[in-house]
Amino acid sequence: MSIADDFAKAQEELKTLTKRPSDQQFLDLYGFFKQATEGDNDTSKPGMFDIKGQFKWNAWKEKSGLSKDAAMQKYVELVNSLLQTHR
Repeated sequence: MSIADDFAKAQEELKTLTKRPSDQQFLDLYGFFKQATEGDNDTSKPGMFDIKGQFKWNAWKEKSGLSKDAAMQKYVELVNSLLQTHR
């Protein structure tokens, strides 16, 4: 199975969680997902009144420099960890 297949499977398995992950875990998932699907964050930082947008932007920006495959692998590892503790 390729990392792309594992990544797609992890996205589906994430929907089976019965407990809510922490805010930081959600942000990490978001950052790894965006890095894996779009690459480095080169978008403008959201305005100061868009707090949620800033957190998401920062989570993605922190993952800059990770390759697509590395970001997919980190995403899969995080989902697998959540599946063990949040089902």
